[in-house]
Amino acid sequence: MPVSLFICPLCQSPLQPATDTWRCDGSLHPKQTSHPFDVARQGYVNLLPVQQKKSKAPGDSQASISARKRFLNNGHYAPLQHLISQKMVALLSPSEHVAEPTAMQHSKPVNWLDIGCGEGYYTQAMAQLGSEVIDTIVAADISKPALVELAKVSKASEHLWYQKNAATKNTMIYPLVTSAANLPLRAHSVTGISSIFSPILPKAFADVLTADGYLIIAKPDVGHLATLRDALFDSVREHDSDKFLQELSPYFTLIDTHRVNANMTLAADDLADLMTMTPYAYRARSEKRQALLAAVDNVSFTTEAKFVVYVLQKMADK
Repeated sequence: MPVSLFICPLCQSPLQPATDTWRCDGSLHPKQTSHPFDVARQGYVNLLPVQQKKSKAPGDSQASISARKRFLNNGHYAPLQHLISQKMVALLSPSEHVAEPTAMQHSKPVNWLDIGCGEGYYTQAMAQLGSEVIDTIVAADISKPALVELAKVSKASEHLWYQKNAATKNTMIYPLVTSAANLPLRAHSVTGISSIFSPILPKAFADVLTADGYLIIAKPDVGHLATLRDALFDSVREHDSDKFLQELSPYFTLIDTHRVNANMTLAADDLADLMTMTPYAYRARSEKRQALLAAVDNVSFTTEAKFVVYVLQKMADK
């Protein structure tokens, strides 16, 4: 049996996927106890132990997930989705000086971790565009409702992990409910990580990345949704997009920075979804939100999304 990509969140023993129940071998447990984790009917696996939860239902709510799904499916953040997928594939594809693709160079599977994946808008694009260079995407989020959505879409597109077919080269997606701080992944087992508006945990990321592995981070840039924030808040604090780079510097080297903008003209429904899917849903006063929606009931609202994408590489000795 090949070495498993996954480890048990309770005892860190090797964890073997199976279509009905994932089970660790208990080899690192003091009593050699094996822990089972049932596969949900949608196809995701919950690897978030109760003791790692900070609330009864951690992560994004169903309302936030539904709003984000509608908004993103309307293509408003498509330029960012395309840029991230393109950069990921470029990192893993052979250069003009290399004869074989990444998977062939290393003679082992190429695994990617999409941390804080949500309902999988970016994950799905990675799987579609990266089918020639990526074997597996581990889609991890602390929100169970988000993983339900991701598993459904992955199954419909035949990218869900247990649908693997030798006749096709589909990238297989493993939707996991898990904590970013306690990743259930074997050390040095993933070639790359994407964190899109999600937590940045330098040591945890470095621990699971292979030597010279990659990290792609997407954050709001200066001026992101400026007109929306001006309408919702009396005073606006600008995004400090690169404040985390210093925290990453002991483990990673910045190799590239990209910026992408998207001009958006939003009807009231899309504007309501945008507010619901962002922290503005609870940071802005209710009367401010309602007044803005009333003002654009018959007139579209114009704003600009601004993103910055950082590409980093792990230092070989970390």
